[in-house]
Amino acid sequence: MTVESTDVLVVGSGFGGAIAAYHLAAGGARVVVLERGPWLSGKDFEHDFLLGSSYTRVFDFVAGDGMSVLSGNCVGGGSVVYFAALPRAPRFTFERHGSIGRRMWPSAINRDTLDPWYDRISEAMVVEQQTWDDVTFAGGLWAAACDHAGRTANPVPVSVDLSKCTNCNWMMAGCRFDAKRSLLFSYIPAAVSHGADIRPLHEVQRIERKDDGSYRVRYTTIDEVDYRVHTGEGAIDAKIIVLAAGAGATPVILKRSEETLGAMPHAVGRYFSGNGERLNTAVLNEDRVRDVLGLSRAGGRIAYEANQIGKGPVVANWDKLDASLPEYGRFSLEQLYFPPGLGTILAQAPGVADPAWFGPAKKRMLEQWKSWLIIFQMTEDDNEGVFGPPPPTGNAFRISQQMLGRGPLSYDPTPNTLSGWAAADAEVKDILERDGLAEVTAWTNDLVGAYTVHPLASCRIGDDPATSALDDRHELRGHPGIFVTDGSAVPGALTVNPALTIGALAERAIPGIVRAARERGVAVDYGAPVPVGVTSTPMTTGVAG
Repeated sequence: MTVESTDVLVVGSGFGGAIAAYHLAAGGARVVVLERGPWLSGKDFEHDFLLGSSYTRVFDFVAGDGMSVLSGNCVGGGSVVYFAALPRAPRFTFERHGSIGRRMWPSAINRDTLDPWYDRISEAMVVEQQTWDDVTFAGGLWAAACDHAGRTANPVPVSVDLSKCTNCNWMMAGCRFDAKRSLLFSYIPAAVSHGADIRPLHEVQRIERKDDGSYRVRYTTIDEVDYRVHTGEGAIDAKIIVLAAGAGATPVILKRSEETLGAMPHAVGRYFSGNGERLNTAVLNEDRVRDVLGLSRAGGRIAYEANQIGKGPVVANWDKLDASLPEYGRFSLEQLYFPPGLGTILAQAPGVADPAWFGPAKKRMLEQWKSWLIIFQMTEDDNEGVFGPPPPTGNAFRISQQMLGRGPLSYDPTPNTLSGWAAADAEVKDILERDGLAEVTAWTNDLVGAYTVHPLASCRIGDDPATSALDDRHELRGHPGIFVTDGSAVPGALTVNPALTIGALAERAIPGIVRAARERGVAVDYGAPVPVGVTSTPMTTGVAG
């Protein structure tokens, strides 16, 4: 087996990985990025859910014990498959105590100190505030229902070129029209232009410490069709490691590496947060939508029946993002389109005493799917997740050739988390069931447990070594030269979509990583401009390791 060498080895190419790769390559370091998933672009994104389509290729769905995690699996990571909603975390988020009874975040970080980094990532992603003219049928209905119930509603800031968006609502499977400004249009092509070597279909298995204090990363290459098949293996030596494989994979790599790296900090693989997420489905009464809200569609069509038209979340209710409310009583409610497939399975039929994710009531519900309105709740949880022993390879035991796996995460929600979910459920019902507008039911947890599309905190930053795996510079405690810059580093649930915060924290971490690299003999500088207006870059590196 050939062993290569580089200055910096980045694991993963989502927000945490792509940002690090760009800045370090632009500063003069030799950078290799290993990405487990494929490298796709607009022409590759398909509008179907067949096995082998882009939908199953770019996602990783891992079922744990009490929690299932849906995350990106491709070059660009979550930025390719998310809905491009990019709000900033509320100020109170940084003061949360959570399960440890004291401030979770490092003292060096609050909303004021993070705002300049929010500004940088917002400029790179071209974050724009949608107006009411940009709002789709579903968003408008949610706004009207909120107003009817005496609540407020707000268009969501997004990273979407609205002039290119066709409102096809396939954004979650990758944007075929290049309207979503993913990392494929900013940090990734900018990194490549500075010499970063991005290698898709490379899965990192473990990290070893060398006698000289540098590291060796061992990987396997993955078959492009059947992700269970390993087609080769290799190793790369590096002076700096940046882990950004996602909160569901980064701790697994580190736990598997304990034998060759040494003991991990206690908090590696603990304090996992699902961002307090939960989904409710409302089945709307079209007559009441017309008579109560005064909404109608041109041409005599049914008043709403437009769940499938749009571009993901466009309107949110933020009334409960109030610092004066007690912890676990704060949450946001965001209108969201969740595409058929997993969403239709987990959506709970209304008016049934026991969970009914199949049967006659569910069949009737599915017949009305165009009249659904899905509300995405982001609450405050208790960081209950714990990762058990890692599988032999990867982050999960692969069940199908793509997408589906069984992972080592255990999650048992505490009364605090349950109370947050209950409060958010009650608020949605009060808004949408008022005057007979709809029947609302939360998605069932009985089939796959709780679920999240925004995994966080499994290797979090903090001041207390007992409850945080990383210091406030994102360096792994006891392992100099290893940094974590993905969602694992975020200390806890944010009550809003976390992508912008993950990106801001990654931007903030770069100066410290550059200093550490220089101390370890890497000739690298910091100061590259924000990568704005970079065009998409096709795959330039083969699969062979």
